[in-house]
Amino acid sequence: MDSQFYDKVAKKFGSYHTDSSYISEYPEKDPEKVFKEKLLSLSDKNKNALDLGCADGRFTLSLAPHFKEIIAIDISEGMLSAAEKFQKKSKITNVFLKKVDADATGFADESFDVVWSRRGPTPYKEIYRLLKKGGNYIEIDIGEKDCQGIKEVFGKGQNYGDWKKESYLTKIKNEAQNVGFEAFYMKDFIYSEYYASYNDLDLFLQGVPIFEDFDSKKDKKLLETYERKFKKDKGILLERHRIVSIFGKIN
Repeated sequence: MDSQFYDKVAKKFGSYHTDSSYISEYPEKDPEKVFKEKLLSLSDKNKNALDLGCADGRFTLSLAPHFKEIIAIDISEGMLSAAEKFQKKSKITNVFLKKVDADATGFADESFDVVWSRRGPTPYKEIYRLLKKGGNYIEIDIGEKDCQGIKEVFGKGQNYGDWKKESYLTKIKNEAQNVGFEAFYMKDFIYSEYYASYNDLDLFLQGVPIFEDFDSKKDKKLLETYERKFKKDKGILLERHRIVSIFGKIN
């Protein structure tokens, strides 16, 4: 993902998040909560961890008490600047923010007990190299069916058309196992978000890379078409898809 998009978001909103109003409904569990619970189950105050793609750092900082040290990397200077502000306010000292390319980190072999990626980069070969033997890698990914309806209306979007191909869960499993990982846990989560208004959905789209070139004015007719098609009693429906995976480095 081009860092310019996230630099733009950080400059406009001050962090990774917009203030769009929506509610979520989960047939099973909230995948973000599952991811964090699984990650905490792997944590230990004697362990060193690496966060691949920390964005504004708020999630990383929330985990600081559970690890000896966390290295948090990103390629967006805007996001790292936001993270530095949150860290300064929190007075947390065991998180170290660095501008580093996840594909070629430059860190020594077997430097970390735990590595995670929260909807960020997933360079499996590099992750495997960085993990200590017996270490774990955990990720939450955006699935192939995520926001399918709005991408079909717009005729484009992040990973457009991938819902017609091999499932991402299978793809992730194969890619990770090909570099030597053993899969300990993998699960798809399909759930719904309902945006309170047209303006809330518009604001949300400004802060996420579903359409990196999203423009409120130029895309108004397309978004109005989507609103008419997917407006429900609870709000404007947006179907989401996440995959939570845990891998281990056995050898």
